[in-house]
Amino acid sequence: MDKLKQLESFVAVATKGSLTATALAEGVAPAVIGRRIDALEERLGVKLMVRTTRRITLTHEGSAFLEDCQRLLTELASAEASVSAGGVKASGHLRVTAPAGFGRRHVAPLVPKFLARHPDVSLSLNLSDRVVDIVNEGFDCAVRVGDLPDSRLVSVRLADNRRQCVAAPAYLQRAGVPQHPAELMRHECLTLSSDASQSRGWAFAVDGAVTHLRPRGRLDCSDGQVLHDWCLQGLGIAWRSTWEVASEVASGRLQVVLADFAAPPNGIYAVFTHARHLPLRVRLWIDFLRHTYGGSAYWRG
Repeated sequence: MDKLKQLESFVAVATKGSLTATALAEGVAPAVIGRRIDALEERLGVKLMVRTTRRITLTHEGSAFLEDCQRLLTELASAEASVSAGGVKASGHLRVTAPAGFGRRHVAPLVPKFLARHPDVSLSLNLSDRVVDIVNEGFDCAVRVGDLPDSRLVSVRLADNRRQCVAAPAYLQRAGVPQHPAELMRHECLTLSSDASQSRGWAFAVDGAVTHLRPRGRLDCSDGQVLHDWCLQGLGIAWRSTWEVASEVASGRLQVVLADFAAPPNGIYAVFTHARHLPLRVRLWIDFLRHTYGGSAYWRG
């Protein structure tokens, strides 16, 4: 129980940004919360957060530990809800938002399967490439791809996502296969236009560090699906997410290049407002996504 309270207090302080606010919500003195954090850090043998009179900042280890703690507490609450709910069925309306491209391919097709399992649930799906404010816009859950910004929201990592260079075999036969990222400068590269969000360029791991390049070509577009289609047509090399091209790579329609220089993966997340007292329909939706995306066969299919 002491270990669980330490984890809960750590997550609460990290998300609220304040010992006082955490203590007030729990009805205890701030010193009690501070002692729990101290005990947790002593037990782990690592500093999780830097506390000053003005602010609380997570260390690198603390940020990584926070994500694991949020996931564990969410899964524990979900298990408790499943037991305590007994034969109670999920019901009510679920509002979900996701990025447009990912949502069309990997969220919308799952909705009918989820509703078939839970006939008393209805669902609204919003697809948008802007970062939706789920608190003020009334959404229960957001699916997000990529590194998450600092946030007071709770996140559960659903799967890894890697960006990789791909091209149609016809293009590579015609133009050759690049052996190093620097060689992309002499290839036709299919890039997002300057008004899109990929501001830092294409990421590669070179000599143990992540470096960013801005390849050029005769074609660019603000829509990732168009770049995907152009790539399939053999018009150049594209830098796309595994969720978008995995099936074409598996079938041989696209070929991965520069795999030895692939940058570390980021994540696909379910994001929501709080871990405790989530409606059963929200918990079941998150579990459904986690189990679906957690199987490698799903992404190859």
